Amino acid sequence: MLAQVLVQLAVVVTLMVVVSIGLFVGRYRLRKTRTEWRGRIRAAAPITVVLAVVLLFNSIARQIVPDLSWIGAVRLGTAWNLTWTIYDIEGQFIVWLQSLASPWLTAYFSFMYIYGYVFLLVFPVVAYFALSNTRPMRELLTAYTLNYVFGLMLYVLVIAYGPRNLMPELVEALLYDTYPQYQHLTRQVNRNTNVFPSLHTSLAATVSFLAYRTREVYPKWNVVAAALGVSVATSTMYLGIHWAIDVVAGIVLAYVSVELAHHLVGRWPVSDWIDGRVPSVDGLRNRDS
Repeated sequence: MLAQVLVQLAVVVTLMVVVSIGLFVGRYRLRKTRTEWRGRIRAAAPITVVLAVVLLFNSIARQIVPDLSWIGAVRLGTAWNLTWTIYDIEGQFIVWLQSLASPWLTAYFSFMYIYGYVFLLVFPVVAYFALSNTRPMRELLTAYTLNYVFGLMLYVLVIAYGPRNLMPELVEALLYDTYPQYQHLTRQVNRNTNVFPSLHTSLAATVSFLAYRTREVYPKWNVVAAALGVSVATSTMYLGIHWAIDVVAGIVLAYVSVELAHHLVGRWPVSDWIDGRVPSVDGLRNRDS
């Protein structure tokens, strides 16, 4: 079943990316990419390797993070169970949100949570790779890396169960009740205690923030990325997976990651040597429009 879900995910996201290339990237950028792709790959190679290592480490570490968190909370006092604190602050907001549920809303937010989210992470890599200026692509990959690093640290330090785990009699697991096949996919990366912050939200918001920064190059994508980012963040609450506080924390994490990425990219000689120069995002319009 997992293989079937992965194939379906790959097909749908690929179709979305292909259509989006036609809508947002354009033929002239693709033509330039044919002659410049080697240099762009060299420029992105260092941070791509770092991101790959971080993702590999995360995939292994997440298996033991819940145990580490409980050990830290019970024996060492270095982790905090914030589940009831979060509930005391926002109460039954998720219960109210699910009271608005309808079949079409559940279908939409389930699609956004699975397909929209993956598309939102993949397409910007393609779109920024199509630019002669490699800085946006390197900032994107750096911001992704920082999200995963800080996110894993917070998962170790903070124990928090999501609404559907804390209040199963009040909050429905709408995604799994309606589309049970997706459990085979999400259980590969999700753990019940890893909800603060929402990485779905932080990564989606990261894309939205960077889309805003490059709005002069991709004005239409800026609008679409904002709409998709809001939809993905809302889906995590509507489906009963995350609290509103998790979403707010995810947005903060995204902002911090984007700002740090902006300051870190180009600071070391290797980046300057590979790219030849470090132009500002503000100069993108002159080079790629």
